[in-house]
Amino acid sequence: MKRTLSLLCAALLLIGGPALADKPARLLLAGPLSAVSNPLIHMVESGALNDLAETVEFVSWRDPDQLRLMALNGQADVLAMPVNVAANLYNRGAPVGLLNVSTWGLLWMVSREPELLRIEDFRGKEIAMPFRGDMPDVLFGLLAERAGLNVRQDLKLRYVASPMDAMQLLLMRRVDHALLAEPAVSMALRKSGSFPLSVVAPDLHRSLDIQQAWGLSFQRAPRIAQAGIALVGASRNDSELARRIASAYAHSLAWCQAHAENCGRMVVKHLPALLPEAVADAMAVSQMQAVPATEARAEVEFLFEQLLAKNPALLGGKLPDDGFYLDTDALP
Repeated sequence: MKRTLSLLCAALLLIGGPALADKPARLLLAGPLSAVSNPLIHMVESGALNDLAETVEFVSWRDPDQLRLMALNGQADVLAMPVNVAANLYNRGAPVGLLNVSTWGLLWMVSREPELLRIEDFRGKEIAMPFRGDMPDVLFGLLAERAGLNVRQDLKLRYVASPMDAMQLLLMRRVDHALLAEPAVSMALRKSGSFPLSVVAPDLHRSLDIQQAWGLSFQRAPRIAQAGIALVGASRNDSELARRIASAYAHSLAWCQAHAENCGRMVVKHLPALLPEAVADAMAVSQMQAVPATEARAEVEFLFEQLLAKNPALLGGKLPDDGFYLDTDALP
């Protein structure tokens, strides 16, 4: 009997051996300090992808330059990124494919003047602006020009490295207006009440909704195909991985939306610069929907057409072709 059990165990080990040998050592997911990363973090915390690699991890990228390096050097398998950055990389030959668009509305002006509700109301104002030459700077510039403003002459843009840096300028009363992405908006509103009055004026307001401004300016729905999930390197051609990532991201996004407070506590374990309450607040106001890249293509290309008209270099000079939009049903 013992001999039979030993032989059976040996046979099972032999059967399982090749699958384990083929299992990669690491699957790395990466994203910014933004709501787009929340589902990626839940995918790691929940173990949704544990059978695909020995280790599944999340890391954050701090700015678009680091993001580009991660994509070009193959330092991550799954990257949350602005759609224009993904297209630019793809058009320049980088092994990047867009899997979904999940971020449709994260951008707000935060101001000490609550009556500033149109982009033209900011004429002559100093505005803290993160990520020069990238989102959200490009979107703001597009909307300002369509409102009849000359960005260089009519606005005073103070460029900073990240939305969190712009938030700090607001809190320390060094600027009165900033364009922020969630959860930095909610962070600013939460933190503004926690400083002594001698340090910071307490009243900050969520003023201009950039998505609403976009909808009014272009006579479209008030949402923008801003960012999503891209697969990098060999993962682009792995049909099973692509389908699993797409499914797990949609499931984790739904979980984060339904359990905002738990999501906040989970996220700050990986992104300690954030407040759990602000992460929860952000989930309540952020337009998040995991739309497959092929289904989102029309809205993505509308944005791209505006970017091409403004500065073709933002996309590498052209619209990306069919290969950019990953179709999980068409992958082998």
